[in-house]
Amino acid sequence: MAGNLELKQLGTMVDGNEIDTVLVVFVDLQGRFMGKRVTGHFFMEEMTGDEGMHGCNYLLTVDVDMEPLPGYRYANWDLGYGDFHCVPDMSTLRVIPWLEKTALVICDVFTEEGDVVDVSPRQILKRQIERAKDAGYAFMCGSELEFFLFKDSFEEAGNKGYKNLVPHSAHIEDYHILQTTRDEYLIRQIRNGMDGAAVPVEFSKGEFGRGQQEINLRFADVLEMADRHTIYKNGVKEIADLNGRAVTFMAKHSMEEAGSSFHLHASIWDSEGKDTLMWDGDAPGNMSKTFRHFLGGWIATGRELAWMYAPYVNSYKRYQPESWAPTALAWGTDNRTCGYRLVGHGKSFRVESRIPGADANPYLAFAATIAAGLHGIQNEIEPPDPYEGNAYEAEDVARVPWNIVEAMTELENSKVAPEAFGEEVHYHLVNTAKQEWARSNQTITDWELQRNFERI
Repeated sequence: MAGNLELKQLGTMVDGNEIDTVLVVFVDLQGRFMGKRVTGHFFMEEMTGDEGMHGCNYLLTVDVDMEPLPGYRYANWDLGYGDFHCVPDMSTLRVIPWLEKTALVICDVFTEEGDVVDVSPRQILKRQIERAKDAGYAFMCGSELEFFLFKDSFEEAGNKGYKNLVPHSAHIEDYHILQTTRDEYLIRQIRNGMDGAAVPVEFSKGEFGRGQQEINLRFADVLEMADRHTIYKNGVKEIADLNGRAVTFMAKHSMEEAGSSFHLHASIWDSEGKDTLMWDGDAPGNMSKTFRHFLGGWIATGRELAWMYAPYVNSYKRYQPESWAPTALAWGTDNRTCGYRLVGHGKSFRVESRIPGADANPYLAFAATIAAGLHGIQNEIEPPDPYEGNAYEAEDVARVPWNIVEAMTELENSKVAPEAFGEEVHYHLVNTAKQEWARSNQTITDWELQRNFERI
């Protein structure tokens, strides 16, 4: 299942005034939708072939503030920041129920000469999918995304400087039915809206923070899952905003609260996606050789590809001992203290990586997962022994990088990343990490003022 609209259906809906706007979008380095609102008639008349739409290539070199950053070879001031070409992937066409008479389509990004833009996140993932298929494999993934819900609106939160916000719950609401009933006026809109946008939802629940929510999406092939993840994340913010509420997908919005995770469930299948390659009744622990090596590669590259799961300075505040966020690059069976948790049986047998935060770009996170898995399979990397007990206290295991500087250095020195992604993509990602660190060093934080203004 991809989108829920055929192009012919869209044309009928446009003619019948059921759809008057098409969101024509692509994904930026932050995992956000960028693009244009196109009238339905113009889309049907001008954008259904290879013409697509055009946009400025600086959009693949900006930070969260939309500031064009230095150091990129792909696009910069010296090259004049020209256009790129966005071609709709019609398989992603769908209705967006929470926006009036609106459809959405996701584009792939090309140069004006028709070449693929390798540094675009969707293309980075598609390249890994192609590498996996060439090797005889396909990957299925699922996203579990957590976020915090506040009684303030986004405008009110901004006016407060994002401080002293009122959480939607005054207490921890993990699995709490009474509190989630109080949240249901909004969460129900999200669940039903996603189902209506061909982003199937399994369930929603309260999480371990005050006002923290989790809504789980049905697993799918990895590209479809990345598309769904991005539609979902954008949609949650839009639906909250329409209801006068603020949400955040920050990895750690408060040191007094749990962080927000993107639990990434992954399994490996045959190249047609019909048969799982995870399970082998004759193998120790029922893990197939292919899966053991996939898991071994994922763990072995856990430090050098960490930035692709935790791309911001704030991301690393989430990795705190006994916080439900992992610190150990260890695996265990149904052990939530490990970075990698084995769950499920038979065709549902999979590994849940607890490393990514809710702030991760899913296209980059999934691309890193495939690259790591292929590295493990090709080099027959065996995973370490499973960890039993509290992995926060584990000795002699590798740890998630403590901060973005560690992660950035690991990525820059990685041997796996340039081989898997290509030299230009590797350079582009490393520069993105470096610019995030540089921007943070140009900011005076509240912590610095409180600690140093009077006392030094």
